[in-house]
Amino acid sequence: MNVPPITSIENALRLYYTHSEFGNKEIVQLFGKLSTATIARLKKIVKGEMEKRDMFSYGIYKVNTVVAYAVWGIDVFDLEKRIKKLKELAL
Repeated sequence: MNVPPITSIENALRLYYTHSEFGNKEIVQLFGKLSTATIARLKKIVKGEMEKRDMFSYGIYKVNTVVAYAVWGIDVFDLEKRIKKLKELAL
């Protein structure tokens, strides 16, 4: 599965910690401008994983953020480590 690159580390962490569920708006904020087909495909694979875990979303058009990041291969701990290092280097 091809997952688009995130727009920025800071943005990915902010979205992760401020949203328990992702809709189209949050997905576009995370990855940038995407086609509706790509957004639907990204959400579909997350919904499939949520079903395997017997999880449900509050909104019919939303997906769980933690599951989404896991399925899309976004490692929050790695992003946090990178942010910390960038701050140490004052970059």
